[in-house]
Amino acid sequence: MARVYNFSAGPSMLPEEVLKTAAAEMMEYGESGQSVMEMSHRSKEYQAIFDEAEANLREIMNIPDTYEVLFLQGGASTQFAMIPLNLMNKNGKADFIITGQWANKAYKEAARYGAAREVASSKDKTFSYIPKTTAADFDPEADYVHICMNNTIYGTKYNTLPETGDVPLIADISSCILSEPIDVTKFGMLYAGAQKNVAPAGVTIVIIRKDLLGNAMDITPTMLNYVTHAENGSMFNTPPCYTIYIAGLTFKWIKKMGGLEAMKELNEKKAKILYDFLDNSKLFKGTVVPEDRSLMNVPFVTGNDELDAKFVAESKKAGFVNLKGHRSVGGMRASIYNAMPIEGVEKLVEFMKKFEEENI
Repeated sequence: MARVYNFSAGPSMLPEEVLKTAAAEMMEYGESGQSVMEMSHRSKEYQAIFDEAEANLREIMNIPDTYEVLFLQGGASTQFAMIPLNLMNKNGKADFIITGQWANKAYKEAARYGAAREVASSKDKTFSYIPKTTAADFDPEADYVHICMNNTIYGTKYNTLPETGDVPLIADISSCILSEPIDVTKFGMLYAGAQKNVAPAGVTIVIIRKDLLGNAMDITPTMLNYVTHAENGSMFNTPPCYTIYIAGLTFKWIKKMGGLEAMKELNEKKAKILYDFLDNSKLFKGTVVPEDRSLMNVPFVTGNDELDAKFVAESKKAGFVNLKGHRSVGGMRASIYNAMPIEGVEKLVEFMKKFEEENI
């Protein structure tokens, strides 16, 4: 069987070790006589899977006991509504830094429930940089400040967090979760759709400081209240059981790899290989300012739409799939999440060199 190198921004490739374990356990998990796909979420067998997954995530990310870890549904997009419904609850205000499509969607959704304010934006240069801010830019009466930590479409990431004072900082970490260490205590809340770096689509991880819970707006639906899920161990209703199981296997894999410091080292090596080529290429060029480049999502262009399309088509034939850029920006994008082996990036660069020689 020949597996392609999948550079998709999500759903993305999973570690082969995780897939092999899942395949081996598909018909029967342990000695349960059933697949995880068939298990009742109320069973002791599944509760053990769930508990181990949460414990390993807490260990990997060094999540303090003062934070709840929730496994929810609805993707990060549902969080765009859940966050204001639950947290825009004191002064009815929130500040946003707009660094791309997802940050903008979070901002627009919050504006339906309170006074959402755009503090800064990098839209003027097609979101190719992270705007600089100071503590004075933020409203001290805001209930929270929201950022998108890593911008999947545009390939930018925060290397320095904004100074928000006593205002809780909330970050969408969908496309950078578990790619490197992160100080959870600097945030009021972190959230991530799992389909980019953790598991198949279906589960959304929410890490929220406990003192922020319990003040949801009266109009908040039961299913959109964080307390509902915190009080029921993420099992108020049937959770995305199999996706959580796969996430748990990924957490084990990361521990085996050496944890987040090891993942960061590997991800920096992969990114450097690709960025070094782009910086010296006569045909391809990156689209992000160097100081704000993502380790996970690398957009690039040739400057010619027809040549871009030719590259995408030929790369697919060569076994490099999903390199087409997001429909809103065009060009190409290589998403090199944790599961992408370093050999995949090396071979992509070899192919890009060959394509360059043939098309200059």
